[in-house]
Amino acid sequence: MVHALCRSLLLLLSAAALTAADLIRPKVIVVATFEYGADTGDKPGEFQYWVEREKLTGTLTVPGLDHPVRFNDQGVYGVVSGTTVRCGLQLLALGLDPRFDFSQTYWLVNGIAGVSPHVATEGSAAWARHVIDGDIAYEIDTAEAPKDWPYGIMALGNKTPLTQPVIPGWAPKPMAWVLNPSLVDWAYHLTKNVELYDDAVAQAHRAQYTGFPAALAPPKVIIGDSFASSRYWHGARMQQWADDWTRLYTKGEGRCAMTNMEDHGIANALTRLAARKKVDFSRVLFLRTGSNFSMPPAGQTAAESMVAEYAGLIPSLEAAYRVGSPVVHALVKDWAKYSVTPPAH
Repeated sequence: MVHALCRSLLLLLSAAALTAADLIRPKVIVVATFEYGADTGDKPGEFQYWVEREKLTGTLTVPGLDHPVRFNDQGVYGVVSGTTVRCGLQLLALGLDPRFDFSQTYWLVNGIAGVSPHVATEGSAAWARHVIDGDIAYEIDTAEAPKDWPYGIMALGNKTPLTQPVIPGWAPKPMAWVLNPSLVDWAYHLTKNVELYDDAVAQAHRAQYTGFPAALAPPKVIIGDSFASSRYWHGARMQQWADDWTRLYTKGEGRCAMTNMEDHGIANALTRLAARKKVDFSRVLFLRTGSNFSMPPAGQTAAESMVAEYAGLIPSLEAAYRVGSPVVHALVKDWAKYSVTPPAH
């Protein structure tokens, strides 16, 4: 009987060891939010350059994801999350898939964005220290707002956007996510001198932004925060709102650089996975690149500018890969070290 119990225990331990050995342990996951068509060979979206240049030839279907996960033999994985806060649901599905162990995985959220002309130009890349949630708010049409209001949006629990709000206890939290500052600084200093792609279309478009020195300058790599809202907003007044809310929810530390529709959903999902010990949130990076400006130049209305073709699309896609890939390569190259402790500057 004793021998039989010992044999059973050994079998159980062997099965457990085999299961652990079979777990998929990505070193880095690149999260893109959309792709136009095929992953290779046609008009590129956010995913295509990563698939082609990192040779993500392997594919894996994950229940709950609309797009197959792709990977290479170096431990680099790529996923298309989908757009708006729906992306968070897909990343939750990935994070809860029992085939994966993400405990040491680095996450590079990598996509195009509307860039504030106060901060940078199209084709620029921004490493975020904060991700801001721009969805949870009271809102009325600005045309119906009191004349002294800058816009018709205010924080939950507030009476006017002109005063500091007292956020009620029932309101969803957080409204801002703080990323690992040492990791962000390391990524920025590793990539701050990367040569970015520029072209005549982007140059001609940014030349219209007279009075905005940052917009008139060539593209560059910066540290700047990600302001996310499921609504695709545009215009000078809306940019003022994003600037104000970035300061509000970071206690004055943040600077709105890039606007998008996904980062708050992604940050929310990864935070919840971290609470379940599935993900290490100190290994998460957000890199956004400017495909278009978040407000129009002089002489063009916000309505016209909002629906115009993205003059900085190709520069922004190039910037996403050119700035993001050195970080991926460095993490993989020194995996023996970085698997244990995140890099820091």
